[in-house]
Amino acid sequence: MQIPSEMDNQKIPRHIAIIMDGNGRWARQQGMAARIFGHRNAIKAVREATEGCAELGVEFLTLYAFSTENWGRPKEEVMALMELLVQTIREETPTLVKNNIKLTAIGDIAGLPKRCQEELSQTMEKTAENKGMILTLALNYSGRWEITEAANRLKTRLLSGETFPEKLSEDDFAALMPSFPTPDPELLIRSSGEMRVSNFLLWQIAYTELYVTPVLWPDFDRKVLHEAIISYQTRDRRFGKV
Repeated sequence: MQIPSEMDNQKIPRHIAIIMDGNGRWARQQGMAARIFGHRNAIKAVREATEGCAELGVEFLTLYAFSTENWGRPKEEVMALMELLVQTIREETPTLVKNNIKLTAIGDIAGLPKRCQEELSQTMEKTAENKGMILTLALNYSGRWEITEAANRLKTRLLSGETFPEKLSEDDFAALMPSFPTPDPELLIRSSGEMRVSNFLLWQIAYTELYVTPVLWPDFDRKVLHEAIISYQTRDRRFGKV
């Protein structure tokens, strides 16, 4: 797809994060009762977002794929999601390699089914030397989990005898977080029109620009991505200053 002329190629966000929402509603619109139908049809949107960001020179893309709260969904849906995750990671690996994209993950990965862990590990190993965009999947993740994990890491290192400054700075604490050293996102996109951040990157999005589109995630494409970036480029980012 051609890049819109109104887009400023010098003001592309370095890091974009996306809350992928609306698969269940999309399935219902298609007359399907099973939400997994929407999840299966969302794979194309993931590819559109990933390849679209890579084409524009985005350095980091973080996708909210499965939250810690998602375990509360019906067991059949969760198991189908896990199987779909395994399949998608396996099938998309050649595309990641071809496009020089490095895959990483953030979240309580040890809490995922063994097969998911294995497929994820294999793909991360195969793409580890890629020098293009870094694609991070947030899996079994929540913002509160990450902040708590940072506090637990601090506790563990203190108990092991490591010394820290008497008063931690924000940078000191951020360096303890599992997402470190990925920079904070400049732009957070949410599909489906919902006006909330859903426990995603709570520490990192303090001054992130938000873009909410009514488009349901399976219908997300490069056009919507471009619209979000163009909107971002019109913002006056003051970070609390005048």
